[in-house]
Amino acid sequence: MKSISIKLCVVLITLFSNTLLAQEFQGKAIYQSKTTVDMDNFGGRQMSEEQKKMITERMKSMLEKTFILTFNRTESTYKEEEKLETPGSGGGPWRGMMSSFTGGPQYKNVKESKLLQEQEFFGKQFLVVDELETLEWKMQGETKQIGQYTCYKATAVKKVDEMDFMNMRRRRDRDNDEKEKAEKSKDSIDRDDPMSELEVPKEITITAWYTPQIPVNQGPGEYWGLPGLILEVNAGRTTILCSKIVMNPEEKEEIKMPSKGKEVTREEYNQIMKDKIEEMREMYGGRGGRGNRRF
Repeated sequence: MKSISIKLCVVLITLFSNTLLAQEFQGKAIYQSKTTVDMDNFGGRQMSEEQKKMITERMKSMLEKTFILTFNRTESTYKEEEKLETPGSGGGPWRGMMSSFTGGPQYKNVKESKLLQEQEFFGKQFLVVDELETLEWKMQGETKQIGQYTCYKATAVKKVDEMDFMNMRRRRDRDNDEKEKAEKSKDSIDRDDPMSELEVPKEITITAWYTPQIPVNQGPGEYWGLPGLILEVNAGRTTILCSKIVMNPEEKEEIKMPSKGKEVTREEYNQIMKDKIEEMREMYGGRGGRGNRRF
């Protein structure tokens, strides 16, 4: 009888310990994100090499970033690493305006299929609430080494958000048949408005590399859904690559759902952005005015 009681205690302690470890499990991954921009005829006009270099340098803070993914088995946060502004780094009004059009810190819950994003837009704080998109990943059977981890390739076709500026392209970059259509309707394009020369593709092919050595259903940004942590993503002009992983750090960070800001859906937030862009076109494009819109 005493032996049975001891065995029962051992089983209960083991179960409790495993549950506790599962709850406390946490990892941290550092990602480098880089987006390329086609500077030829940028904004619909020819530029000198010096002008291209100047604009590229000004956009560097937006196109090259470091992100930190803090994750457990069901939740994660993904936010840009905070950096001190260095003198002469080309910040100022340009950076302030562009940062309003880029994504803020994200919270992801893969169990509840929930995606929340904090977003500051021209001085207003928003909380964008969305549902995690489930991608239909196709396993490709290829492998490669990223650091000490063996990674496997998977691809998926993803719909592109209409306000995704990182995937914006010139209209002439479309397929030949689309080019012909654009050529026929070129008179309808407003040459005084650079935005009329640009478009966002409806969908792009995503290539991801994940490692089963870290068996969590997580990844950078909105990417998830593979049987292992995603260490690299190639999406359109953007590449996101993991440069460092720390498993079960001594100082664990609380992963909590954000709550600050006016709660809006992604569709509502996109409309707010479109309204602001239209307002700026009227103010700075010499179109006459319907006055400033307010949020």
